[in-house]
Amino acid sequence: MTVKIQIDIARYSKLISPKNTGHNEEKEEKLLERCPPGHEGTKVVDKPATIIDVSGTIIAWYLPDALTETTQKEIRAATDLLGPSLEKSVKADGNWRYNQEWFKQGSENVGSTPGCINLSPAWFQQGHENLSDPEVSASLKGPSSENILKAIARPAAIASAALRVMHPQQYFAGLRALSHLGDKAVSKELPQMPETLQYWASVFNSLSIISNRETPNHRDHLSIPECFDILTTVGNYSNARMSMPSLQLEFRIVRHGVDGGEGDRIAWAWYMRDSVHIYAGVPSCGWAMVEGHILSTV
Repeated sequence: MTVKIQIDIARYSKLISPKNTGHNEEKEEKLLERCPPGHEGTKVVDKPATIIDVSGTIIAWYLPDALTETTQKEIRAATDLLGPSLEKSVKADGNWRYNQEWFKQGSENVGSTPGCINLSPAWFQQGHENLSDPEVSASLKGPSSENILKAIARPAAIASAALRVMHPQQYFAGLRALSHLGDKAVSKELPQMPETLQYWASVFNSLSIISNRETPNHRDHLSIPECFDILTTVGNYSNARMSMPSLQLEFRIVRHGVDGGEGDRIAWAWYMRDSVHIYAGVPSCGWAMVEGHILSTV
């Protein structure tokens, strides 16, 4: 089904400054008043759906139960392989993404190790986007890097195939970025990057693996506004929800967050960092439009 929102997402995105993290509720209320989604209260979406704006831009896809049992097991196994890195990522204080107060142990203390790590063949340290070359992310620099890359390969390919349907222009922009990145890695002799790219099976240039964490409402400014991120979740949890309060939408499982559910929960977030596309010399791909997709309206 298709859910129509009375917002022009391209104009809406221009109202969001990089300093707007999505945590200031007073500012969010004012923004909601200025750009109301066109329906009263929070609309719950519990069937496969596309969310589109007034111009025919596709804002989001919601595909519950899309992953087979085999793929879910592969995601669990790869996450377990990264258990030591996940454990080290949790801190006593600081940024909420790694702060221990947002994490909890899985079912009966035997679930996946709580934590949050980033995997990328080309990762810029915060604030260094225009000052240095990217590096292979820390979690892929160790002796297990090849095993990790092989473990995530099939889920990576599935997410890429989904993007090929959802946003073809973004898909090919991602391919070009990785190709150009490979050329630079060789010409500049960037450590470990050519070998990592050889096994990197996704058109996305970054993957965040999040295990057993509740997520507050926030905005991800490192992503490209007109590009899709792909979030996949697996686990034996119940009562978990993903909310987009800027659109007054809630998805049973733009500013979003995940309420803590009961049980074990793993989330993989595939995304494209704009800084990597700029470094690779790849222009913006534009927004995904309804034209070219067959959608039913509700």
